[in-house]
Amino acid sequence: MCGSSQESDSRKGGRVSAADDSEEEGQRSKDQERMLRKLQRKFPHLNKNELRDVLQEHDWLIDDALETLRMFSDLVVESEDDSSQTSTPAKHTRRVAETRPQAQVTKLSSPPKPKPSRPLDGTRTSQRIAKQPILAKYTYVSSEEECSDSEASVVNGLLDSDSDQSEETLSKLKTEILCFFQSASVDELTLIAGCSLKKAQKITELRPFKTWKDLDDAMRRRNGLSAELLAGCREVLKEREVVKGLMSKCEEISVKLIQDVTQVMDKGPGSMTQPEILSSTFQLKPYQLIGLNWLVLLHQNKLSGILADEMGLGKTIQAISFLAHLYQEGNHGPHLITVPASTLDNWVRELNLWCPSFKVLVYYGSADDRKYMRYEILNQIVEYNIIVSTYNLAIGNSSDRSLFCKLKLEYAVFDEGHLLKNMNSLRYRHLMAINAKYRLLLTGTPLQNNLLELMSLLNFIMPNMFSSSTSQIAKMFSMKSSEEQSSFERDRITHAKLIMKPFILRRVKSEVLKQLPAKEEQVEFCAMSERQQELYSALLHKLKHSSNGEKRELTNVMMQLRKMSNHPLLHRQFYTTEKLKAMSKLMLKEPSHRDADPALIKEDMEVLSDFELHRLCQQYSALHEYQLNTDVLLDSGKLSLLTQLLNSLKEKGDRVVLFSQFTMMLDILEVFLRHHKHRYNRLDGSTPMSDRIGLIDQFNTDQDIFVFLLSTRAGGLGINLTSANVVILHDIDCNPYNDKQAEGRCHRVGQTKTVKVIKLISKDSIEDTMLRIGERKLKLEQEMTATQDGEEDTLPDDMTTLLKASLGL
Repeated sequence: MCGSSQESDSRKGGRVSAADDSEEEGQRSKDQERMLRKLQRKFPHLNKNELRDVLQEHDWLIDDALETLRMFSDLVVESEDDSSQTSTPAKHTRRVAETRPQAQVTKLSSPPKPKPSRPLDGTRTSQRIAKQPILAKYTYVSSEEECSDSEASVVNGLLDSDSDQSEETLSKLKTEILCFFQSASVDELTLIAGCSLKKAQKITELRPFKTWKDLDDAMRRRNGLSAELLAGCREVLKEREVVKGLMSKCEEISVKLIQDVTQVMDKGPGSMTQPEILSSTFQLKPYQLIGLNWLVLLHQNKLSGILADEMGLGKTIQAISFLAHLYQEGNHGPHLITVPASTLDNWVRELNLWCPSFKVLVYYGSADDRKYMRYEILNQIVEYNIIVSTYNLAIGNSSDRSLFCKLKLEYAVFDEGHLLKNMNSLRYRHLMAINAKYRLLLTGTPLQNNLLELMSLLNFIMPNMFSSSTSQIAKMFSMKSSEEQSSFERDRITHAKLIMKPFILRRVKSEVLKQLPAKEEQVEFCAMSERQQELYSALLHKLKHSSNGEKRELTNVMMQLRKMSNHPLLHRQFYTTEKLKAMSKLMLKEPSHRDADPALIKEDMEVLSDFELHRLCQQYSALHEYQLNTDVLLDSGKLSLLTQLLNSLKEKGDRVVLFSQFTMMLDILEVFLRHHKHRYNRLDGSTPMSDRIGLIDQFNTDQDIFVFLLSTRAGGLGINLTSANVVILHDIDCNPYNDKQAEGRCHRVGQTKTVKVIKLISKDSIEDTMLRIGERKLKLEQEMTATQDGEEDTLPDDMTTLLKASLGL
């Protein structure tokens, strides 16, 4: 319903509309302030306005902002004072805030109470164990007193006064604690409340602990250590038992499910048929029929799942077929399908093509549009089996969220489910509140960083199973791999792989599509142009020799280096301060700026890049003389190589999909393509949803369009461009799976030619580091999904180490 027609509605409707807009704006403002406060707590050394700028640069996506900030936090603060760490839990002891009051914390000797099914916020709590009432019973003694007195004080900390545990039980408990301190890795020791990294390292230096007396004396006599750590260890051991119980519960389900899946696989696709209500025009491929039957088995066992087939294998079609199966069996929904905005039209089209019997409702539009749709849905005025919406609109404001909490949905399907990899994010918690009996995640990239992210996905689809031990799962799977990794971590990670297997179905193209053409990958290292190399070296020198205070202002240093690696005009170098001063005076000749202050005009110009200033000169006739010439516009190492590459591809009859991370780089590439007279289409995040399908269809049908320009984030999801056979990544993503998504636009079902993927890397630049990190992430996925046991070559939490190496810091 259009806004113009709504203006002619009754005054009552107008008042509701205004209130709804006000409510939405107010909620958005509150959410943004909450995100800002969270960043301030995590990065207290950074200015509030600076943090706000980082959030704005990432479109207020806090996960992306955190990832950027964490990359450079170690460049600013190399270490923490141990005294501060003593009063604050170490990195691995972060806990999600709990709902029960501090006074109700469970005693050490009583069973741990369940934690809330969803975290309430991402902040850390205070040291829970250190404040437990039982620790007040400690009686500190001097090191000269007898061992028996010392042991008694520790025992008081381990057992409640009303405990009925026997001497045998106490002896077993002390043995377990002694073994833990003797064999635990540094990471494991930091799980104990109050045990900082430095304290953990001290404990390992004091080994071996042959007896309880050796351990107790070490805790009391060594500076910085305390017998409270022994009592805290008891809590860690109890949490381990909870996780073990969880693993056993999952394994029971796994055994049964594996048997059922094996039976289906053994029968082969010949015994499987697609739902009759699917359009007879289309036929599921054999591996898609297996995927459909796997989803049916999960449903029969009342389980949710993750369909994680590689990009281009038709996860959308398998999900639609599964919902069609349910419809045929009498389950008419309703279901919710939540998708990225760029794939909304494609999902609606595929639903209508494959299963015309579905009544599909698209929950999309302005605040007023959605208000009337909510009214129709809740009052059962509109008929539907499936609601399709975007991530942003499904949880856009409190009214949107309330709708999907009230509806009793059968299935909630989440396309690009890896967006739910962080269980502490606001998006995760809002989507977790959707009232659905079952959840199905679709993702081509289930392992983007580490096992913790995959466990977040499993927690999302099975919250009742995982809710009682979310924090311990987070701590355990966020541990870094190290040479001293204990047998506990190795056993649990091996166990976790086995548990994940039945709930996740992943096939790759090489396994199921023998007829799919090959994909060739090559990396082109481009020497920067002479001027570009000089500017890059100057920027690098500035970073290396800046003081700590200046470094604090360079939280986006990586982005600066990446921009310079791609094109000098993404910075301001050509338009000097003197030129800006002259240009600001000339602007007074323009009617729109006749009464403006030239000092303020100059101030506005100073924050623009060279290319933005060039476009300003094109826009205003008074500044035409300051336009950049073509040689400057095309002066980059990558564009030089791209000139030869595109000419060669065009002669062979190939067609190209050209990706870039930066929309401004796409603007420069447009200038480049026009200069060389190459026909092209362009799609990025700003392209209206109504135009996207038309642009894709035009490229697929008009063979004279040589290049399709796409932004990696907007064009890397749910778009079919099999009419092209060459993918060029002008600049790679920090996350290699985003690049894999981009490659999948061409290398997918329907492709008839060999697909060539070409990555352009500026030689001796930050992109070298990004490429190495991406290769390590891809290697990690292969290891995590492998069935064989082996050493884990896990990826660091962030890029700090490799970034420092590339900068020479």
